[in-house]
Amino acid sequence: MPSLNVTFTDEELKGVRAAAAAEGKSLKQYLHDLGVREMERQKFVAGASSWADRLRAEFDAANPEEIPPSARHEGSAAA
Repeated sequence: MPSLNVTFTDEELKGVRAAAAAEGKSLKQYLHDLGVREMERQKFVAGASSWADRLRAEFDAANPEEIPPSARHEGSAAA
């Protein structure tokens, strides 16, 4: 099975070890799960974005009074 060497500063490693311990996981398991969780998050966001894009026209037609934030002209946007 492929493996990976990851370099951390002493301070970074200390923080990662603490995070792994807080979840009750080994450092190896914690880093593995972190990568897998990020892949799943990206898939979810892509799917949700695609779903929203497909329904945007239907929503706009049903709610013509709604103005997308990008089309509003009421001063500068909040940071």
